[in-house]
Amino acid sequence: MDVGRVRFSRRQGFVATAAGIAGASVMGAAASATPGDPAPVTNFQVKGLRAPVELIEDRYGVPHLYASSEDDVFLAQGFNAARERLFQIDLWRRRGLGRLAEVLGPDYVDQDRATRLFLYRGDMDVEWSRYAPDAQRIATQFTAGINAYLDWLDQHPERLPAEFGILGYRPARWEPADVVRIRSHGLTRNLTSEVKRAKVACAAGVDADLVRQGLQPDRRTTVPEGFDPCAMPADVLAVFELATQEVEFKEGSVRARTIRDATTEGSNNWVVGGQRTATGRPILANDPHRAYSAPSLRYITHLSAPGLDVIGAGEPALPGISIGHNGTIAFGLTIFPMDQEDLYVYQLDPADRTRYRYRDGWESMSIRRETVAVFGEADRTVELAFTRHGPVIRVDEQRNLAYAVRTAWLEPGMSPYFGSISYMRARNFREFTASMRNWGAPTENQVYADVDGNIGWVPGGLAPKRVGYDGLLPVPGDGRYEWNGFYSGDDLPRQLNPAAGFIATANQFNLPPEHQDKGLGFEWTNPFRHQRIVEVLSRQRKHTVADSTALQNDQLSIPARRLLALLSKLDSGESDLRRALRLLRGWDAVEAADSNAAALFEVWLSKHLGPGFVRAAVPKAAGVIEDADTLVLLGELEKPGRWLPDEAARDRLLLDTLRTAYAEVQELLGRGEGRWRWGKLHHSFFQHPASKAFDATERARFDVGPLPRGGSPDTVNQSSYRTNDFRQTNGPSFRMVLDVGDWDSSVAVNTPGQSGNPDDPHYRDLAESWRTGEYFPLAYSREAVEEIAEHRMLLLPS
Repeated sequence: MDVGRVRFSRRQGFVATAAGIAGASVMGAAASATPGDPAPVTNFQVKGLRAPVELIEDRYGVPHLYASSEDDVFLAQGFNAARERLFQIDLWRRRGLGRLAEVLGPDYVDQDRATRLFLYRGDMDVEWSRYAPDAQRIATQFTAGINAYLDWLDQHPERLPAEFGILGYRPARWEPADVVRIRSHGLTRNLTSEVKRAKVACAAGVDADLVRQGLQPDRRTTVPEGFDPCAMPADVLAVFELATQEVEFKEGSVRARTIRDATTEGSNNWVVGGQRTATGRPILANDPHRAYSAPSLRYITHLSAPGLDVIGAGEPALPGISIGHNGTIAFGLTIFPMDQEDLYVYQLDPADRTRYRYRDGWESMSIRRETVAVFGEADRTVELAFTRHGPVIRVDEQRNLAYAVRTAWLEPGMSPYFGSISYMRARNFREFTASMRNWGAPTENQVYADVDGNIGWVPGGLAPKRVGYDGLLPVPGDGRYEWNGFYSGDDLPRQLNPAAGFIATANQFNLPPEHQDKGLGFEWTNPFRHQRIVEVLSRQRKHTVADSTALQNDQLSIPARRLLALLSKLDSGESDLRRALRLLRGWDAVEAADSNAAALFEVWLSKHLGPGFVRAAVPKAAGVIEDADTLVLLGELEKPGRWLPDEAARDRLLLDTLRTAYAEVQELLGRGEGRWRWGKLHHSFFQHPASKAFDATERARFDVGPLPRGGSPDTVNQSSYRTNDFRQTNGPSFRMVLDVGDWDSSVAVNTPGQSGNPDDPHYRDLAESWRTGEYFPLAYSREAVEEIAEHRMLLLPS
């Protein structure tokens, strides 16, 4: 059936067809309609719906879905996700299931094999039961909605997203299990760090790795008995990286791939109690930090049905909301850096390399053979090997060793973010903590607030109990280094209504002393963002929504402030060094895009001072450690003695590296300091995943940017970047500040826009607002939604 048009009037509402929709009441004209004229409503026939669902898209691209049952609202969510983000979610599914080669060709067989190693292969009844009693039903409705949109596209092929035409394939149907079996898109830790530490240990001893990654609480790790770090192949993680990376397309083909950067695993959140706000109501803020792309990783949605009225952001390929509120409670997340992964090393049987030493005998690997369909060629058969600990990612035949990954995220209930279908329906702190008790992945700090004025902190994540080792280095897989079950959410710290009146997390080390001996993890993000958040919140007694938005955009660098204090004691007779010192001494440590001092400081810290410290402190590891841990660097510069011999060596390091940094900035931006701008170097660029396969015209259509950018990895407005070209690699694409109880006063922003269609105005319309720190109203009540309604759709049972 073709898309129809239904006429609407403010006085009458939808004629007949919408009469039974829950919460429909009387609707205002769309914002784009001519005053006095009825607003047209797009009509879709949707297979599987029991009753009509009303969809109002507001002027910021946020869909508000009103249904008469939860079944229908989740089906409508899936339909709308496909309508707005079809290429994105189809690529997500293909990558996650290992089905890229069937449409992209033989270059992707290896990635398909790698990804299939990390699919969930356990009992599906147990899997569904870990999330919510109706988890399977929700996934079934959601995927039915996606498939219903694909049915609609079969009748309207002209509406197929342009990417499918350019690349020459069609989207595939979904199964409910696809939602939870895919695990490799989650935020993983700490396997890559184990391998880096082993490489440093081989080059310079394990203690040298503390320059790369400081440990909290203080820990001196040792090389496990039976593990030789120098025997580890350089490419030991190649298969794991293939399995967990995103898909990227090489110019003219589909061969290139990009490895996920560990710096994408961050975020800020805070919640302020009513005793410290201007209104007496709590305020909750969240800005998760992830890799940037067009469209955005996250999608803001409002789901309304009897018993459910939730709004916020989630990932478009998953049902529900993971960051937002339900009219009674509010919730926002950051990463809680627990260690969920280990690399195991096995001695193989020389007579049969599918057997490995375990205890006093040999144990056989489990071998699976699967068929990979390949576009344009015959099917390939791939072999997947598993030990008792997990998938085998490397066999070193020369040394007769094998390497396998044990990861908590292959356990039941570990589908990233899917557990939010439970906590998004909680009504109080008790129900919320109960929902977080079995939370699996990713490991999270949740901050909480409710309309009764309570605020809280609830971390969650499945944490292994290691026996006799700390998880910081690979271990032999012969049975001496095992997990003895897992800690549950009840074993983790929690906080409700603290005396300080606020709670903030930013991936920093926040384990109370009584929890520090459990071995939950030793690798935490540096504390600078958290320190700045606490510094600002501590001095505000009448905190407002505007204060939270300003703090989310704060670009003051605490490392800059500490380094400027050291520079204040130095001088030089060299003209360029005098200029460099004068420029930095007159700076306020705010890394604004238009700051010339910020340009010098970041080039100095990231490309000269950090690497220079590594060369001075652990010269044997300088070829292995790419950069220094900034917290360790600052501590040594302020009190030399462990890594640097004395203050004279410290001062030489500061001046020598500042000299070379100043020269580099002159080469990059010219000799006139007045023309230097951090934003001329540092920039945001929202690249479509298939952009490199497009021609120049198509790239201009799909990519967004570049946009000048301020901030750094250490500012609250977080902005990690590549040092080769200063392109931002990750940061807060989605920001949200909630006025708890006066929900319509809440604000949000997503970037570059809500839509996945490059021809839709909502594809890139929010990028400039996001860049300049502006927000839009996160309308929740029906009245507020009506005021900003732009486009109306009616989803009708087929």
